[in-house]
Amino acid sequence: MASAETTLPAAVRMQQLLTGFEISQALFVVAELGVATELLGGPRRVDDLAAVVGADADALARIIRVLAQDGVFRTSGDTVDITDLGRTLADGPADSVRSVARYFRQTHYAPFGNLLDTVRTGEPAATVFLGKPFFDWINENPELAELQNQAMAGFTQHARGNLLAVHDLPEGAIVADIGGADGTLLVELLAGRPERRGIVFDLPSTVSAAGPTVRAAGLAERVEIVAGDFFTGVPVADVYVLSAVLQDWDDTSALRILGNVAKAAPAGARLVVIDMVVPEGDVPHPTKMIDITMLGMLGGRQRSESEWRRLLTAGGFALRRITAGSGLYSALEATVA
Repeated sequence: MASAETTLPAAVRMQQLLTGFEISQALFVVAELGVATELLGGPRRVDDLAAVVGADADALARIIRVLAQDGVFRTSGDTVDITDLGRTLADGPADSVRSVARYFRQTHYAPFGNLLDTVRTGEPAATVFLGKPFFDWINENPELAELQNQAMAGFTQHARGNLLAVHDLPEGAIVADIGGADGTLLVELLAGRPERRGIVFDLPSTVSAAGPTVRAAGLAERVEIVAGDFFTGVPVADVYVLSAVLQDWDDTSALRILGNVAKAAPAGARLVVIDMVVPEGDVPHPTKMIDITMLGMLGGRQRSESEWRRLLTAGGFALRRITAGSGLYSALEATVA
């Protein structure tokens, strides 16, 4: 039996696509007000819920109604409950993406109104809207930089799925997480490997968040926190990890990063790129939407397997293997060619 969506007239389906921005904003409202968090304890009357989160009861009820049709809420009369999908917008659940929603609202939504300029000129919409490159703008605001750390750590952790379990990290005494932000990934990589030491390397405004993460994991004696710029140079290590880094940059910039890793890498060092691999053809896949985020915000891109092979080869590396996990990310392991 055909679904209701596919039996709608083409013009109606297109109108639904065109109003996707309204759904995004409705989800941002739920995340920002903490609506989902308040519902973790069980169903609530909408007027009671509105009073707690500081919202107009009628307006909140209409937001809940439109999101309930997408499975975010369940309603019964004037009572609302949260679903497993909706719980991801709450604080607390292991798969929470509330910080991602709050981050997108404050940083991505408005610049995307300039996507037409990007397609015409190739310049990122965020650069046009903000008047400067996105990361420069973020790093001027410590609160946004911290929110970005929270959002990206949560997103990449969920999107990796079981990748760290199915991909064995190459042998090496020192593991350097290049662009490692708050150190969350390095902590995971060093867990259960007391013989290894680590380096978290990132811009000063970003890597400053790594100290509490490393200390909380009891790894302060084994992890060095280094501030720097991977466009200038990177520390010496035995295993280099670039997780969700190269996707942020066009090929020219990505090659500069790879070139600096290749220069610093001692003989026998390995590179592990943890990033997305876009499937070929028209098959639906989340990476294709994320690629548009890269286009509009940073000028970066998601790459197919053939594009990754070309990039790594041009950067002086030989791709040895690709490991796919249960999530969106894969591990591309390479050696200096």
